Amino acid sequence: MQEIDMPTKYQPNEVEAGRYDQWLDSKVFEPNANPDVEPYSIVIPPPNVTGKLHLGHAWDVTLQDMIIRQKRMQGYDTLWLPGMDHAGIATQAKVEQKLREEENVSRYDLGREAFIDKTWEWKEEYAETIRKQWAKMGISVDYDRERFTLDDGLSEAVRKVFVTLYEKGLIYRGEYIINWDPVFQTALSDIEVVYKDDAGAFYHLEYPLADGSGSLRLATTRPETMLGDTAVAVHPDDERYQDYIGKTVILPLVGREIPVIADSYVDREFGTGVVKITPAHDPNDFAVGNRHQLERINVMNADGTMNEKAGKYQGMTREECRKAIVEDLKADGSLVEIEEMVHSVGHSERSDAVVEPRLSTQWFVKMAPLAEKALANQKTEDRVDFYPPRFEQTFTSWMENVHDWVISRQLWWGHQIPAWYHNETGKIYVGMEAPADEENWTQDEDVLDTWFSSALWPFSTMGWPDEEAADYQRYFPTNTLVTGYDIIFFWVSRMIFQSLEFTGRRPFQNVLIHGLIRDSEGRKMSKSLGNGVDPMDVVDQYGADALRWFLATGSTPGQDIRYYPEKLEAAWNFINKIWNASRYALMNLDGLSYDEIDLSQVTNIVDKWILTRLNETIEKVTRNFDNFEFGEAGRSLYHFIWDDFCDWYIEMSKEVLNGDDQAAKLTTRSVLAYTLDQILRLLHPIMPFVTEEIWQNVPHEGSSIVTAAYPEVQADQIDKEAAKQMEALISLIRAVRNARNENNVAPSKAIDIQIKADSPATKDMLEANSDYLDRFLNPDHLTIATDLEVPDKAMTLFFDAGEVYLPLAGFLNLDEEIARLEKEADKWRDEVARVEKKLANQGFVNNAPEAVVAKEREKGSQYQEKLQATLERIEDLKA
Repeated sequence: MQEIDMPTKYQPNEVEAGRYDQWLDSKVFEPNANPDVEPYSIVIPPPNVTGKLHLGHAWDVTLQDMIIRQKRMQGYDTLWLPGMDHAGIATQAKVEQKLREEENVSRYDLGREAFIDKTWEWKEEYAETIRKQWAKMGISVDYDRERFTLDDGLSEAVRKVFVTLYEKGLIYRGEYIINWDPVFQTALSDIEVVYKDDAGAFYHLEYPLADGSGSLRLATTRPETMLGDTAVAVHPDDERYQDYIGKTVILPLVGREIPVIADSYVDREFGTGVVKITPAHDPNDFAVGNRHQLERINVMNADGTMNEKAGKYQGMTREECRKAIVEDLKADGSLVEIEEMVHSVGHSERSDAVVEPRLSTQWFVKMAPLAEKALANQKTEDRVDFYPPRFEQTFTSWMENVHDWVISRQLWWGHQIPAWYHNETGKIYVGMEAPADEENWTQDEDVLDTWFSSALWPFSTMGWPDEEAADYQRYFPTNTLVTGYDIIFFWVSRMIFQSLEFTGRRPFQNVLIHGLIRDSEGRKMSKSLGNGVDPMDVVDQYGADALRWFLATGSTPGQDIRYYPEKLEAAWNFINKIWNASRYALMNLDGLSYDEIDLSQVTNIVDKWILTRLNETIEKVTRNFDNFEFGEAGRSLYHFIWDDFCDWYIEMSKEVLNGDDQAAKLTTRSVLAYTLDQILRLLHPIMPFVTEEIWQNVPHEGSSIVTAAYPEVQADQIDKEAAKQMEALISLIRAVRNARNENNVAPSKAIDIQIKADSPATKDMLEANSDYLDRFLNPDHLTIATDLEVPDKAMTLFFDAGEVYLPLAGFLNLDEEIARLEKEADKWRDEVARVEKKLANQGFVNNAPEAVVAKEREKGSQYQEKLQATLERIEDLKA
């Protein structure tokens, strides 16, 4: 055997050390810019520069890396563009926290410019952390094209989009009820609000009529907002309250007279059919107030405390005010009942504070025209295809019910809104640059929602708005976006409508949606539960390839995945199996070079079979990759590598490699080297590090497996008849081995074996491969025939192409064999019954392809024959 320079055990830390830098130095991740080949591009979903990447990020980049590595090997001109998001609210909160804890200062102490400088320092620190994590995962991005949502090019794109939409009337400024985060003191879009079930109550109140004729009863969950009530409303067709419409009631605790109005917004069937209207603190009330020209009274400050319009409750928090008002309502008799209940309450995704509906002047995007264009595009050839397809309905449903998008944020970190207000006239100017007489204007202090800039990511990163930019011309639209289902609303939908609006094209052809990574109990990973897993810790323990294998093959598109450490152990074991198989191959190639590999003389059934199975696996893996069914691709690879290549081919190759036929040895060495090379190429997109390490040791051409050609089906290597014969041989060997195991007959004990072949061809095949039977079955006497007489006292086994008889003398107990055969008979009865039931189903017989029905009938006949033969053997043994 040849000596090789590979450790006896797979050590991921040694295998992965330095490899990524070698790839970067050799520039194998850069596009080849060959105009004669088809481009394929992906833009990375930009992670927030707020800290370490988590397992979800690791899953996301693994899937992208698998896609781009395979496409690169298939000869595409591939670009995988990396970048990061400035993450306005999240990053500003982190930096403010750091300033408080380390320097005991606030952003206001520093001022806007100095605070932004501090935030850029944060960005640089955490961007480098993210790059190091990407490196450990082995992702093959082109760092020369790395972008950041606040860099100059993307900032220009943001201004261009804002100005254009404003000029089209699709961006406007107005006073509306918006979602307000009282902790971060900024506006939130609808999809930044997370609803949770909170304990609360309905407070049933009496509002007395001003004329003394009675009162109206209503209920509210937020009595603190009643201080801003400007009406009570009933349905115009509610007969109970016709006489009340137009009258006034006295607002308890405040004493203000407010009108009783009629509006169809009121649900007559809910509660008493009377509702309080607070236009400054509820979006529905705001709409009612507009219809009835009601005053808007805002009784809260930006931080959620009560303001001067709250009277004696000024300075209290919302919660303190609620308690005080309830006590006062009890005291004056206005509170009739408190009905405890649990209700869904909006919380800020970032701060977890209860969201406050707040009257505020903000910038908005008018969504209806943009949504209509996006929905219409899904009916064209330029549509975006979702994987799995069910997520298109998620996108469609949101677009059909979308509200105008509030895009201004009361932050400092982000794209400052390109709008200026004249210091004297208050006139608004919106433009790419400041007005010429800038000293007379003040720029809007707000910044844009982070999602506004990231919505432009697929084309702004390519050089837009310069439509002549080389990358924009070559790589846009992109081919595939990989992301989680939790940001279809936030990001995917916005990229689609912005791309259609500004480029006239879809931003990507495919959207591959994956789920979330949960712990072994199915819980979402979180800091509060303490069940989070740092992917870098996993890499340190098991290696990046093991983690990637687990992430790639652990689920189907769109489904969540559960994290089990045992699965990482299994992944490591699988790689170690490949490692050891590779060591065996290298030790037995006898210095074979790549140019010496010759498959033209393949005659051995084992060699023909493994090449056939290899090509079947190539077809399955490629098809499943094309459909983003990576779990299925992984299963095909696993079974081929572990079962076919390692457990059978390698063991059977020893028969030739330990023999004297030099020509046969050369052919088997060639098949062994070729098959291993193809396995490494198939595995490379999933396991880049270990495949590169092994590939550098096996006969190969080229400098790196990264740019080696991806396997393609070779029709001339497929021999289905030989493969069928080999499967029969394997089933025979398995049957005898299993019988030995079940009856505690050691492999070293030679036994008589009689084989009844189902055809002369099977008999010839078994005789031609008797060396393998001798090696694996250890027969004392081996008989192969087609008309073999069944021995009186023998164990009967069935294999794919016949029967095997093992004389019982010195082998097993007669009663035990009869019991085993009776179980075998029951199995064949079940199979016969299953087929008969299927064939009795006229729907199946009439609708299934004729070949499928014929195959079932063939199975039925085979099962019936096996059942009959088993019953006959039972009778013979009992005789």
